[in-house]
Amino acid sequence: MTAVTALLAGSLVAFTSTATAGTDEEAPELIVNGDFADGTDPWWWTEDSPAAIVDGRLCAEVPGGTINAWDAIVGQDGLPLAEGESYTLSYTATASAPVTIRTNVQLAEEPWTTELAAVDPIGTGPDPEPISHIFTAGADYTAAQLAFQIGGYADPYTFCLENVSLRGGAEPPVYEPDTGSPVRVNQVGYLTEGPKQGTVVSDSTTPLTWSLRGADGTELATGSTTPAGVDDSSAQHVHTFDLGEFATEGEGYTVAVDGEVSEPFAIGDDLYSSLRTDALAYFYHNRSGIEIEAQYVGAQYARPAGHLNEGANQGDYDVPCRPGQCDYRLDAHGGWYDAGDHGKYVVNGGISVAQLLSSYERTLTAEGADGDALGDGSLAIPEQGNGVPDILDEARWQLEFLLRMQVPAGEPLAGMAHHKLHDRQWTGLPLRPDQDPQPRELAPPSTAATLNLAAAAAQCARLYTPYDAAFAQRCATAAETAWDAAVANPERYASPDDGQGGGAYSDDDVRDEFYWAAAELFLTTGEDGYRQALLGSELHGDTEAVFPPGGLSWQSTAGLGALSLATVPSALPAAERDALRAQVLEAADGFVADSAASAYGVPFPADSGYVWGSNSQILNNMVVLGTAHDLSGDDRYRDAVLRGFDYLLGANPLNLSYVTGYGERYAQNQHHRFWAAQLNPALPHPPPGSVAGGPNQELQDPIAEEKLAGCAPAMCYIDHIESYATNEVTINWNAPLAWVASYADDLTG
Repeated sequence: MTAVTALLAGSLVAFTSTATAGTDEEAPELIVNGDFADGTDPWWWTEDSPAAIVDGRLCAEVPGGTINAWDAIVGQDGLPLAEGESYTLSYTATASAPVTIRTNVQLAEEPWTTELAAVDPIGTGPDPEPISHIFTAGADYTAAQLAFQIGGYADPYTFCLENVSLRGGAEPPVYEPDTGSPVRVNQVGYLTEGPKQGTVVSDSTTPLTWSLRGADGTELATGSTTPAGVDDSSAQHVHTFDLGEFATEGEGYTVAVDGEVSEPFAIGDDLYSSLRTDALAYFYHNRSGIEIEAQYVGAQYARPAGHLNEGANQGDYDVPCRPGQCDYRLDAHGGWYDAGDHGKYVVNGGISVAQLLSSYERTLTAEGADGDALGDGSLAIPEQGNGVPDILDEARWQLEFLLRMQVPAGEPLAGMAHHKLHDRQWTGLPLRPDQDPQPRELAPPSTAATLNLAAAAAQCARLYTPYDAAFAQRCATAAETAWDAAVANPERYASPDDGQGGGAYSDDDVRDEFYWAAAELFLTTGEDGYRQALLGSELHGDTEAVFPPGGLSWQSTAGLGALSLATVPSALPAAERDALRAQVLEAADGFVADSAASAYGVPFPADSGYVWGSNSQILNNMVVLGTAHDLSGDDRYRDAVLRGFDYLLGANPLNLSYVTGYGERYAQNQHHRFWAAQLNPALPHPPPGSVAGGPNQELQDPIAEEKLAGCAPAMCYIDHIESYATNEVTINWNAPLAWVASYADDLTG
């Protein structure tokens, strides 16, 4: 058996998907003329990539300047496949320059259903290793297609192919993630005065001895593990350990248990300052409508502005509604690209910008919060030096977009907000935003989007007044107008079927958005009508409804309003404010209990399930815990936040940090159209500080479905760029990461 390995920032993760074991060499060969002994027939190629036989190989001349992988293809049609049968595809290829191609076995017409979708690096060496993949057909095909998709490069190159084979009778491979050492720690480290716990995977039912070692291998402390039995989230038999009172600052510490050694980590007080700024830098990287300059991000992350209505690149300065939806067009440029695609969504953008604003507002209300760390000059962005805190400058880029999405006065549904703006059709990976050729369209207004605008704009109105009173007033007017429009249109929902070209983001329960918007408007205006809307809400006083155990999200936003009401000075009667603070503490108590019950310390209820964006749910529970600590000073809440960081930064069942650039073993192939080195070596990996979505037991993409079938919930993750259901990055996941990183860095002054 052979294996192809993918390098993950200092660690290796093995994939047996390319194994050749179990292949029945007697099974019939399905590829015709795979050795090219009979010339080129029946092989075909796209017109732009003419091919010929050269030294017994089929060589195609691939032009430069193609955008998508499928812009240049070499293929063969007419392949019969049987449902449930497993096949081995193997071939050898070289290129005149290092490239990464896509190898697909698929339906030969729309919708191009894929049975194999592989990403293969092709080298230039004279003696290439054969590439092999095993897949199982999910349907019967009389004439499937093998397609080597070889486009997507700026410079021309030559692609040569030989020894192509496709045979049935293969043994389906089993994916086994390389989890490294069974001793799991926070690979970034532990605060000097914080908890220092970890986990070890072991079948032993009796305590084991742990040893804390310095960078030189000297034993510094020792103790016994506590057997914890089987962790239901991972199906691993585990022990926990606690380094106790050890609090000597340093780097290169390791923990050894039963002959196994953890990844190295630090102990100190300055562990999260860089994460604070890196997590916030994510937003500049993903700005729409502006050049991302090398002086702020480095040469490898610099790129032209996207969606400026220039050339083939469609733009956001003059965007029409979908046909039949409205007869006006909007200038809706700016804002942040939502995730790995080029869509911009008001409901996702609302919670994201609100959490950046709340991170800043916390510096005005929480004892010990460091405003300078978010102030003017703290971030690498073009607005440095303008006298405005940089985090507010970054948030304004998104707020301006949200304001532009409001339906103009005089139009039907005036004051509401369009739900989203994105491409008419889905685009592929990789694709820089300035190369996107798809037309852009506005989706219809929705109540949820309108209330997101009302809430975020109300928060804007009170925070920008000291820096730009005119902009603050513009936000205030938009917020109140949006509230009135939502009240007049309380049940205008986005369609759950509207997922072509962008995510649907449907939500047919907007009680939480009404609660959130009323809270922010009351805090900003002091008007009792908004307070009465809060008191009359079905959610008011219901802790689990306001703070769902599974975490705040774009679909569950009431907690954003409750956190603001509990922390921001206002005209709220003291008894009502105290009741809200008690509600925050009650929710946080539940998350503390969840953390204590988890062998990996996760402040997340085990029975909630790991779903799309599970890491963001954990992070949002950490936001609630951090706020509870700010309000009460009770270190139980602080410790649960830090245990959440332990999980995210490596002390988890996969022994993998979910934040790029942090830890010894970290994910770096997140789903993104520009940060796509896995598909094109000329493009970068994600920059430091980008958090992956995390385990998702629902396996909602082909890569996850193929590799992770039968996985335990917390093991349902793969660091592959095309596993969008487990490995996407989004603004609403990095926003709570920035909040809790800022909180954690403030703990040490």
